Amino acid sequence: MLNRPLHDLRISVTDRCNFRCSYCMPKEVFDNNYQYLPQSSLLTFEEITRAATSFIALGVEKIRLTGGEPLLRKNIEILIEQLAALRTPDGQPLDLTLTTNGSLLARKAQSLKDAGLQRVTVSLDGLDDTVFRRMNDVDFPVADVLKGIEEAQRVGLAPIKVNMVVKRGTNDAEILPMARHFRNSGV
Repeated sequence: MLNRPLHDLRISVTDRCNFRCSYCMPKEVFDNNYQYLPQSSLLTFEEITRAATSFIALGVEKIRLTGGEPLLRKNIEILIEQLAALRTPDGQPLDLTLTTNGSLLARKAQSLKDAGLQRVTVSLDGLDDTVFRRMNDVDFPVADVLKGIEEAQRVGLAPIKVNMVVKRGTNDAEILPMARHFRNSGV
C-alpha cells in the first residue's frame, strides 16, 4: 500500500453524451450504431448512494458526478438529494460537485442547486463557435454553454471551474481569449 488516504470519489452516472469530442467520444467510435449501456445495466440511484456511503466510511469527503454527460441522466436531482443528505463520520456534509459539458446547465442549474449540489466544473474547449464546434463535433453554440455558466453562477453553484482540453493547431489560439474572458469573473 502507498498509505494514501482516499478522500475523493468520482462516480460516472451514465456513459451517454450529447457531444462527440475527438479526445473523449469521437464519432468514429461513438456513431449511431454504438451500443450504450442499457438503462437496466446502470447502477440505480439507491445503489450509487449505498456505494457512496461505504466509501464515506472509508474516508471519502468529496464526490464528483461525471459521465458521459451526467445531466443526461434522467432525474439526476434525485441522486444529488440522496448524496447531499450523507455525512462524513464526523458529521460534516460532503463536498458534492458535478462535471458537465454545460449544454443543459442553464436549464438545470436551479434544480441542481435546490437538490444540494454545491458546485460545477464545466468543460469548455473554446469561445469561438467554429473552434468550439470543431472540438465537440456537434452543432452546439458556445453561447449556450456560457449561459449555463452564468446561470450556475447566479444560483450559487460556486466556485465554478472551467476545464479546457487544448489540441495543438485546433484550439490552442483559444487559451488567452479563454483566460481573458473568465478573468475577474469568479470562474
